[in-house]
Amino acid sequence: MELKDFLKIKNIKVTKGRVEILHILKTFDVSLCAEKIYQICKGNHININLSTIYRTLELFDEKGIIDKIVLEDAVFSYRLKKKTHMHFLECDVCHKEVEIPCPMTQIEEMVQNKTGFTLTEHNLVLKGICKDCKKK
Repeated sequence: MELKDFLKIKNIKVTKGRVEILHILKTFDVSLCAEKIYQICKGNHININLSTIYRTLELFDEKGIIDKIVLEDAVFSYRLKKKTHMHFLECDVCHKEVEIPCPMTQIEEMVQNKTGFTLTEHNLVLKGICKDCKKK
């Protein structure tokens, strides 16, 4: 699907800058901060203001196109949303299960930024007692 068509489907006005930012995010497998996107644009001789990049990233985040990740130095990093797997919480008492999205995205980014390691899988076990069983 063309990037312009994708933006139209998401009810986002198509501009050259938005298409370029989306293209950059699609091209890179890692998350990028706004400054890095700005540097890539400059390197490709594309004239986009840093403020335009920030506004576009916020719009993409609001529309659910990207994941906004807080890194340990309080800088935001962005990447296109990928299909993520889910985890289950199971109550130790009644065995009720609750499905939650994987909370490992931020940790995966920190691991990759600090070590260069790309995680291929992880196991996360969460145990507890549901609110109904705590009341009993």
